[in-house]
Amino acid sequence: MNSRILPLIAFFVAIGILFGYASPTWSGSIAATKAAIAADDEALAAAREYAAKQSELAAARSAIDPQGLVRLSALLPDSVDNVGLILDLNALAARSGLSLANIDVIGSSAPSASDGASDALSAAGRNPVGSIDLALSAVGTFSALQAFLGGVEKSARLLDIREIVVKGSDTGIYTYQITTRLYWLR
Repeated sequence: MNSRILPLIAFFVAIGILFGYASPTWSGSIAATKAAIAADDEALAAAREYAAKQSELAAARSAIDPQGLVRLSALLPDSVDNVGLILDLNALAARSGLSLANIDVIGSSAPSASDGASDALSAAGRNPVGSIDLALSAVGTFSALQAFLGGVEKSARLLDIREIVVKGSDTGIYTYQITTRLYWLR
């Protein structure tokens, strides 16, 4: 009879150890460790993907012509540079025969999707392109205004003419109120 009781006791002890120690350890701390390892593996894979994309973009940027980058930074600069812009507009007006009387900053904003920003940028939350509106008061002939607008059109800086108000005169010298929008990278 002892020969049958001893294996039966060993069997119950083994079941007790399984449910009392091995199963809670396996489903508790070991499962949590496996989940942490899986999360870390996902983060490591994302970091590798980011590093690969970063090196791909760096290679693409180095393949761009340096003169093209200079032109791009002139088109959409990293800052507003009000003084430089005002000097450029004043020089352009002087070359055109137009006299700028006043330049006022109306306001700063981010272009909305209706202003031409892509839906992807709007969906990303923050638009990387900022804008500022300027009000210009100018005096000159209509041909001087045409030359000024042609210069703005051919300018290396991205400017939108939003509104032009012309106040008439019998002498051929008109007063212009021009509203422009200037863009820059944030």
